[in-house]
Amino acid sequence: MMFDALFGYNYTRRKLLKKTNSTVMQEFLSNPFPDKKDLITNMDIVSIDFETTGLDIAKDKVISIGTVNIGHLAVNLISSSHQLIKTKKQLPESSVVIHQITDTQITDAMSIENALPILLKKLSGKVMLAHNAKIELGFINKMCQELYGSDFIIPVIDTQYLAKRSFERQNKVFKSNELRLFNLRKSYNMPAYKAHNALMDAIATAELFLAMVSKIASNKNACLRDFLP
Repeated sequence: MMFDALFGYNYTRRKLLKKTNSTVMQEFLSNPFPDKKDLITNMDIVSIDFETTGLDIAKDKVISIGTVNIGHLAVNLISSSHQLIKTKKQLPESSVVIHQITDTQITDAMSIENALPILLKKLSGKVMLAHNAKIELGFINKMCQELYGSDFIIPVIDTQYLAKRSFERQNKVFKSNELRLFNLRKSYNMPAYKAHNALMDAIATAELFLAMVSKIASNKNACLRDFLP
């Protein structure tokens, strides 16, 4: 991450591209990422959310992937996708209660070996958007390492980070639960959606981001760098 900060995401992308022997990673890494100075209005952004068996990236598994695209600061609902992912691990009762996905539902779901290339193709050359993005980043990186022997790199906008940064700049005292996706949406007077569905959370995150844009910078001059850590 230090070299990302010093030289940019494309520096790391090119290094990984030279090292990988994976066709999937070569295709993903072949498309340059947007420049940090590019206007946010011109960005192709993919909002993403995972439902998982738990939050331990070392042992837990992704069981559903939701995505929706943002272009010209508008959510493109036609682009939305929701994919259940097969796993050999029995789903713990605690996770079933949360996301309402059962072992029966994922019996005939897509394997991660087939789903990950589709996801990487969607993300290639784009910016990724997520709420508490370290979860999605951690799982994608782990899967890329296991399946392709390569690290994962992409510029990421994190709505949780943006909210935390805003509170801190205002010297506002806040509780950790105020940074939750649906509490932040409520603070923007946005409607409540059903939580813990990967597609609905991806759409909810996309809408929250668009609501945040005008507060962070003018739509006309906001650059990608204004939204990155």
